[in-house]
Amino acid sequence: MVHPVLLCGGSGTRLWPVSRQSFPKQFSALMGAESLFQGAVRRVSGPGFAAPVVVTGDPFRFIVSEQLAAVQTAAAGVLIEPEGRNTAPAVVAAALWLAARDPAAVMLVAPSDHVIPEDAAFRAAVRAAVPRALAGDLVTFGITPTRAETGYGYLELAAGADPAAGAPQPLARFVEKPGAAQAAQMIAAGNYLWNAGIFLFTAKALVAAFRAHAPDLLHAVDKAVADAVCDLGFTRLASDPWRALSDISIDYAIMEKARNLAVMPYAGRWSDLGGWEAVWQETGPDAAGNVCSAHATAIDCAGSLLRSDSDGVELVGIGLTDMIAVAMPDAVLVAPRAESQRVKEAVAALKGRAAKQATAFARDHRPWGWFESLAIGERFQVKRIVVTPGGVLSLQSHVHRAEHWIVVQGTARVTIGDQVSLVTENQSVYVPLGTVHRLENPGRLPVVLIEVQTGSYLGEDDIIRHEDIYARP
Repeated sequence: MVHPVLLCGGSGTRLWPVSRQSFPKQFSALMGAESLFQGAVRRVSGPGFAAPVVVTGDPFRFIVSEQLAAVQTAAAGVLIEPEGRNTAPAVVAAALWLAARDPAAVMLVAPSDHVIPEDAAFRAAVRAAVPRALAGDLVTFGITPTRAETGYGYLELAAGADPAAGAPQPLARFVEKPGAAQAAQMIAAGNYLWNAGIFLFTAKALVAAFRAHAPDLLHAVDKAVADAVCDLGFTRLASDPWRALSDISIDYAIMEKARNLAVMPYAGRWSDLGGWEAVWQETGPDAAGNVCSAHATAIDCAGSLLRSDSDGVELVGIGLTDMIAVAMPDAVLVAPRAESQRVKEAVAALKGRAAKQATAFARDHRPWGWFESLAIGERFQVKRIVVTPGGVLSLQSHVHRAEHWIVVQGTARVTIGDQVSLVTENQSVYVPLGTVHRLENPGRLPVVLIEVQTGSYLGEDDIIRHEDIYARP
């Protein structure tokens, strides 16, 4: 049985404005109806695969639960990192968690934001690598390169190894992201594969590798796992030992030092979806080289990606060549495809101006659902709020604002002071300033309401929580 370990704590910015710190790319539907995380869950499920272990950050724990439920999957465990510390601490934390249950457990470690369209072929490659993992080797997956790519690390195969083999091969070394000339030389040599950042090994073999090559890191992570607490079904790793950890990848900490290494070649399609250029390539351009979303129109364009993620925003490109245009309700990106990797510069510039669009969406996700601001002005704000079935807002009050709720879909159970009532479509209630209140969705369909706030201050930090089933402060 293979135990998938999905890493989804990152908050990458290379796909801004769709991917942002508050809702990063792994949870976005970039390549279809499902998110990249949900695609990864499906890819590592089925016969021979156990329920996944997910390693994520505190802000994303309820997004993970919601997206797992949407694909009808229950995680074996969800480990919450107190802070992001790169892949080495995350992977060994999962290994220690699994080893406590089964030291011989075979772990498949994979990022949750990659695109691997051929699920069956990938699962077959994993099965082919299992015997080497059971023998105690640390197996990494290498992708057959299709171009002299400078954005990926490489794996050099040992002399005599077959880069097209259907079984793990001996590995000579890891190679950092090369320059253009070096990348071309490696492709010409024919004995290099792209480093996919996907690994297969037993929990005890990985723990032994950390004991040999990174004992201090292992000790601190072991303490964080041993002192972890269960919180609403999540495993919250202890913060004090975790925050003392170095920020280090598993490649640097272990893989470049270990000797019991092997590489499993994989010739199927793969992308880490590291930028808009990759999205354009993987989505499949049409005859003119264009990729257009449902709310985008290309007129006399070539080689361009036009994307609008809002049914209220129609994006039209005229006479564009090799361009990227991405429209969100609160932000728009326009850039030549060749410059798409500079999106990080845009995010940094927006952060420098304290623009909220740098990190946060107009749509704000919560454990109970989501909300978005429709209009805001002096002393008022209008929001649309969606509460999922079973969702419960905290019992709360506000110091600076009053609220008026109008239910437009579903039936809500509303508490205002000591009064509890059911409020259905086309009904409304008023919440006076300072009054303790709560809204719940007791039904099987989402509750949608319009909230009108009035007051001297309308920030999200004007909330006093008296009770919360999600244990938020």
